[in-house]
Amino acid sequence: MKKLAFLTIFAAFAGLTACEDKIDLDIPNGKSFPVMDAWITTDMGVQKIKFTMSVPYTDNNPAPIITDAAITVFDLTAGTTYPFAFKDNVYSYDATNKPIGVLGHAYKLHVEYKGEIFEAYDTIRRVPPIDSISYQFKTKEESISGKEGYYAKFHAKDLDNGTDYYWIRSYRNDTTKRLGDAFSIDGSYDEGISDGSTFILPIAEGITDYSKPFQQNEKIIVRLSSVTHRSYDFLSQVNEQVNAGGLFAKVLENVKSNIDNITPSGKTRILGWFGTSAVSKSEKEVK
Repeated sequence: MKKLAFLTIFAAFAGLTACEDKIDLDIPNGKSFPVMDAWITTDMGVQKIKFTMSVPYTDNNPAPIITDAAITVFDLTAGTTYPFAFKDNVYSYDATNKPIGVLGHAYKLHVEYKGEIFEAYDTIRRVPPIDSISYQFKTKEESISGKEGYYAKFHAKDLDNGTDYYWIRSYRNDTTKRLGDAFSIDGSYDEGISDGSTFILPIAEGITDYSKPFQQNEKIIVRLSSVTHRSYDFLSQVNEQVNAGGLFAKVLENVKSNIDNITPSGKTRILGWFGTSAVSKSEKEVK
């Protein structure tokens, strides 16, 4: 998760001119906070939690890693405990044989850090399957972006009878090359518009990076994840912060965390989020 949603944020306004001048700003570093990136899913394999310290907005150095915390995830529905061990700069639990995430189960994150205790809660909601992925070749003249290549979309249908919140993420070739994130309510953008309908085209087609469409022999990978309403709001706000720009962009600000300090008279504040998701995945090679 990108750091800017949790960092010391500033906003500067400069007048419009016909030329560009370099301006050096002397900006106070501000206070550094612990930042939690914890997301539990129904995926098999190693589940990872990142715990770092925030750095000033203008600092390009990697965020310092916190190594001395005790982190545990509890499945409150099943009564199961998952201790996360620190290794290779992350806290992890090997769920290769059995996933931590179970549909409908409630979870608690428990963190012990610097003599204080922190907790957060989330529940795994339902997610529909991805039916398929399709793509279409477009020339420079045919594409909106003026880039020649293959433009993909995924096909899925929102689940009936209930408001569902989704997080869509796409990749090129493997899951280390993220293309973008999109967020949806019932396959659309707002509540009350549809229920049980196919995901609308702007969301379904958003899996392509229009500045660099897919090419032959590349693999299209899509993850459709369920999220709770609170997690949807958090992710949407972070996405707005990450992509903020332009003259009329919103002023950047820290996004509220769901990780509470439950220590009597505790003073430390942890930024970030603990979330859970059921995940549907699909991939297709461009031929």
